[in-house]
Amino acid sequence: MTTLTAGAQRQPSAARLLGVFSIVLVAIGLSGCGAVNRVPTLQEQAKSAWSEVQNQYQRRADLIPNLVETVKGYAQQEKDVLIGVTEARAKASSVKVDASTVSDPQKFKEYQDAQNQLSGALGRLLVTVERYPDLKSNQNFLALQSQLEGTENRIAVARRDYINAVQAYNTEVRTIPGRWIAAFLYPDAKPMETFTATPNADRPPNVKF
Repeated sequence: MTTLTAGAQRQPSAARLLGVFSIVLVAIGLSGCGAVNRVPTLQEQAKSAWSEVQNQYQRRADLIPNLVETVKGYAQQEKDVLIGVTEARAKASSVKVDASTVSDPQKFKEYQDAQNQLSGALGRLLVTVERYPDLKSNQNFLALQSQLEGTENRIAVARRDYINAVQAYNTEVRTIPGRWIAAFLYPDAKPMETFTATPNADRPPNVKF
């Protein structure tokens, strides 16, 4: 008799849990058809923004060999600075973080640190140009300087757009109902990493002379 009573008590309890679960699913469905698709939509937007960040960093990397060669023609004695830029570019280019690994904190930090080191090396190179008036007036250098300035601006914009896209996506997968939807339908939807603040990160480097 006791066994039957215990079993009878467990059954309604399971039924109630099932009922609550069903209500939750219905509530999610009624929250709007767009709610179910919001997680992958925001994820794709963040991935697209990341691709643009990489495109602009690659654009900068592509300018550096010509910039180094131009400076070398006028300032061969600045060997250490030139080597520093070349090595920093090689390191930055070797660190790869694609959209599938952008949720890896260690990998992302490695990528950011490498790009920051390249920015610092470029800054030191551009400072040395002040000592060479002939180089500062060289047409090839002026063209490269203009392209570099434009690229730094585009990097700043791309980083800002990526940060905003990741903030929207991470908020969605960490709050309800987005967290529930991600857990049930998109288990691979993990929070993404974003850039940490660095001095003067809110504006591109000044490369004007």
